[in-house]
Amino acid sequence: MSARPQVRRVRLEEWRQIRDLRIEAVGDPAAGIAFLSTPEQERTHDDAFWRDRAAGAAMGADAAQFIADDGARWVGTVTVLLRESGALDHVGRAVAHDRADIVGVYLAPSYRGSGLLGELVDAAAHWAAERGADDLTLDVHVDNVRAQKAYRAIGFVPTGETFTSVIGPELVMRRAGSVGA
Repeated sequence: MSARPQVRRVRLEEWRQIRDLRIEAVGDPAAGIAFLSTPEQERTHDDAFWRDRAAGAAMGADAAQFIADDGARWVGTVTVLLRESGALDHVGRAVAHDRADIVGVYLAPSYRGSGLLGELVDAAAHWAAERGADDLTLDVHVDNVRAQKAYRAIGFVPTGETFTSVIGPELVMRRAGSVGA
């Protein structure tokens, strides 16, 4: 590990880094129970797709991507999506009430357990709170015990809601409050 990574929102011109980190994330050994896509699927997207994704993540009013940069490379990411009541979420479920969903969570293996996940989620929570969101929610595969443990350590608790997605059975976790819950 280099110096303590700096957590910040992505910038518009960083579409290539966003692409590369996404491909790294979905290629992680645990990605099969953590992401809804594969490196092969992500590599099929053209540059315009990644530029559009960067624009939404950097400047969007309903989405923001935060990264951790250790000075040499990006070592983590979290995206927060604001969902309005009545809309459908990323897996096609109806949104019962306004909420902020954490998606696309990834930390390089050498940074897992370092506290960096909490910093990334706190940045996302702060951004969401500024836009009126009181809580954060996320979905996690029922067999992804490592991720569930990490989420519990930063204040997430299971809601009791479960569903089946394309990657199998998942549970919903929620963190009340915004930063540092």
